Amino acid sequence: MTHIAVLGSTNMDLVAFVAKAPQRGETVTGREFRTIPGGKGANQAIAAARAGATVSMIGAVGNDAAGTRLRETLEHSGVDTDFLRTVEGPSGTAHIVVDDEGGNSIVVVPGANGTVDHLSPGDEGLIASADTLLLQLEIPLAAVVAGAAAAHRHGVRTILTPSPVQPLPPELLAATDLLVPNQYEAITLTGRTDPREAATALLELVPRAVVTLGATGCLYVSRDAEPLVVPAPRVEAVDTTGAGDTFTGALAVALAEEKPVREALSWAAAAASLSVERAGASASMPYRPEIDARFTA
Repeated sequence: MTHIAVLGSTNMDLVAFVAKAPQRGETVTGREFRTIPGGKGANQAIAAARAGATVSMIGAVGNDAAGTRLRETLEHSGVDTDFLRTVEGPSGTAHIVVDDEGGNSIVVVPGANGTVDHLSPGDEGLIASADTLLLQLEIPLAAVVAGAAAAHRHGVRTILTPSPVQPLPPELLAATDLLVPNQYEAITLTGRTDPREAATALLELVPRAVVTLGATGCLYVSRDAEPLVVPAPRVEAVDTTGAGDTFTGALAVALAEEKPVREALSWAAAAASLSVERAGASASMPYRPEIDARFTA
């Protein structure tokens, strides 16, 4: 089995379901509230584990009930948590509003994730043992840079999700093999309003990129290959929270297994399409037999 390390966040998602998201100054009535384990790091770890990889999580949770539940959720999905630290204080939280069209808006409060500002003893060794390192930007940037640099030193593929989007330092870009932004993030990073132009402009920063386009699919660009547009399966979305993380986790598995790029992208799109048909982030992520069945359908 391929081994994927994830350096990133764990959050408890506090999710309110509403017919229409409130505007500034507006109060609306929700129909349901759920607490669901999430965080972009944990989500990608769970997605990759359910897609068939051996996965190790590097990060931190608080010494609260949420931290206990977050750790248990990872372990239940088969993610190794030996490098997931427990620190004093609250775990991270994400406050999410999901509307009837499946769209969402999110406010993240870092909590314990804010303590992950460097690599701890043993982290680099774990990264060196992996085939791929998955990174996001919900922990301090210093740790993301350190993790990417460690992976680069040891010849480990680095896949970076630039979310929440922010300026990316040159040393991080230099150590990134594949950048996976959504359409908004790609436009923000490049200043180009057309997704294809934005994707092409990303090649000035990194050697390869995949821009996810929601229900439309994704666009892959590389410095040494022609662009690829891969459609997504047509489904009725219930909740898009975590769909991008499902896509990235599954894509990491497919690439580590040396699937051809187009096949890897289609397989990851199949995984993401399954996730949007269910509520929640980590709770919605499919297992490998489900992905294989949708991919071959």
